[in-house]
Amino acid sequence: MRIGVFTDSYKPYTSGVVTSITTFKEELTRLGHEVFIFAPSYPQHQEEEPDVYRFLSVPAPTNPEYSLAVPIAPRLSQTVKNLELDILHAHSPFILGRWGANCARRFNLPLVFTYHTLYDQYVHYVPIAQDLARDLAIKYSRNFCNQCDLVITPTREVEELVKSYGIKAPIRVIPTGVPVHKFKNRNPNWLRKNWDIPAEAQVCLFVGRLTKEKNLEFLLQAFRLIKQRSPSAVLVIIASGPLEAELKKMTVDLGLKLDTDVVFTGQIPYENLIDVYFDADLFTFASVTETQGLVLIEAMAAGLPVVAVRAFGVEDMVDDGVNGYLVPLEKGEFVRRVVELLSDDERYRQFSAQALVKAEQMSSAAMARKLETEYREVIKRYHDQEGEKTHLPFPLNSLVK
Repeated sequence: MRIGVFTDSYKPYTSGVVTSITTFKEELTRLGHEVFIFAPSYPQHQEEEPDVYRFLSVPAPTNPEYSLAVPIAPRLSQTVKNLELDILHAHSPFILGRWGANCARRFNLPLVFTYHTLYDQYVHYVPIAQDLARDLAIKYSRNFCNQCDLVITPTREVEELVKSYGIKAPIRVIPTGVPVHKFKNRNPNWLRKNWDIPAEAQVCLFVGRLTKEKNLEFLLQAFRLIKQRSPSAVLVIIASGPLEAELKKMTVDLGLKLDTDVVFTGQIPYENLIDVYFDADLFTFASVTETQGLVLIEAMAAGLPVVAVRAFGVEDMVDDGVNGYLVPLEKGEFVRRVVELLSDDERYRQFSAQALVKAEQMSSAAMARKLETEYREVIKRYHDQEGEKTHLPFPLNSLVK
């Protein structure tokens, strides 16, 4: 198959969406398919990856690391036509997702959409009328999804939620898998050597973005209590984002030492990130707005038990009391479970072994085969029904009615 992917974020930007796209691209290519990426451009980024087509872009006002594509590109529209694609896959309902949707209708191709983000739960970025913004986000995503031929959700929880929004398009649950073949024969001391962390330190790890929805204020406050009960504990935060300065100030205000008690590393290339997982002891996660939480499975692929706040996208990933703990949004319970796993060697070994089992079940190869099957079925169903439906363009006003 020849697959066109349309996304509002891609490398060198780092996020769960980007990880999902790159992981599926690699696995689908291994299965013999061709994947073509349509994405924003980024300043100073030199393209080395084949089959990636970039749009002229501008920095996002609230996050300069994030680029907003300018979806006026007749040349790229002709490129889509010339590629003779079999199916289009959008990873956002907004700028380039909608541009790709228009291409699907213009060139008579089936359209798949992955519901990566619970858009209505990000209205805290809107300074006013947040209830209205939430309603508009739901209506917009619902109308976009209902003009797609298949909607993919990464967890069953998200599937049930989007059904409650009134989405009638077929929905399938396909999580992003983890390339477990890369988690072999790794360097277990990479993090400690590069950030001068003592060998005896017990590393609590977070990987993600430094943004409000990741709930890092909670994590830092909880870690201050963890540190009192487990003095050798060190919190390592592998992330960058707009809240970096604020979170570092909060760390100091809590009486914790930067680069000693709490280490902010910034972004790390994926190959080195895998080494970081192997050099940690426990994965700690307080986000309350995940659609999947892929980093949880990545951590498990290195044998790390997880302590996470019970939330959307997390419950399908962590088996409570088996490979980690899911706790309410309450610092006392979060702290208790972290300290328990740092101090109970037998429980830790049991959870670590089960974490590896869970990661194998969620391998990227297995998930790509599921996606391949769905692509084939969508293409067949689309062409079987080709004469039975009228294809409409995706004007913005039709999506928010």
